[in-house]
Amino acid sequence: RFSKGDRVMPIYMSGWHDGSISERHPGWKGLGGDADGTARTFAVFHEEDVVCIPNSLSYEQAACIPCAGVTAWHALITSGQIKAGDDVLILGSGGVSVFGLQISLMNGARVIAISSNDNKLEKMRNLGASVIINYNKTLDWDQQILLETGNTGVDHVLEVVGEATMERSINATAMQGSISVVGDLCGTLSRPSAPKFGIRMSEIIVGSRTMMEQLVRAITLHNKMPVIDRVFPFIELKDALRYLERGVHVGKVVISFD
Repeated sequence: RFSKGDRVMPIYMSGWHDGSISERHPGWKGLGGDADGTARTFAVFHEEDVVCIPNSLSYEQAACIPCAGVTAWHALITSGQIKAGDDVLILGSGGVSVFGLQISLMNGARVIAISSNDNKLEKMRNLGASVIINYNKTLDWDQQILLETGNTGVDHVLEVVGEATMERSINATAMQGSISVVGDLCGTLSRPSAPKFGIRMSEIIVGSRTMMEQLVRAITLHNKMPVIDRVFPFIELKDALRYLERGVHVGKVVISFD
């Protein structure tokens, strides 16, 4: 599928090329979990498990796509099926959240972003969020979101926190809306269950090669660049992980081998 010298990036779940996660088979392996990840100098991947890097992206920018980018695409496009005019609630400002904001805007949706940090919220506003809410200052942020949406709620929630925010996320979601459960930053993952007005909840586990290829085409078409907070050299990998753990970043923290 490739020629010598082609720039490529691996998919997160080797073996998952298309279709639903429900079709998972034993040959699928998640990088960094089931198999070694990419924090290494050399790696070998099957040709079916890599995707071309577009000329518009650097290696560092491309490194943001396989996990965070594809997760957001899966959550909002493949599962959430957002469309122009929808309201999308984005929690936090990490890699998945910022990609979620960019993907929402590319598809004509309005973004409401919440965070506990005003500086992060201003950065989210600069990236295109229409409404920003500091949930430490506005404790009943779900009620504020209802006001911002004419008391109907958002069409979709990109939920990355877990049990600590799930009840309010459900309250802030419109009838027949959807919530993509991506992570558990609070330490406890709320199980997908939303009896209110038929809200659809989905657990998102990154995505397939097809989803990644779709995201790359969208990024190229819209001339979007992944948002990188900071780049660390490989020799400072431990410092990069400590920086990530502090939670001060907006977008992605990247390792460079240059």
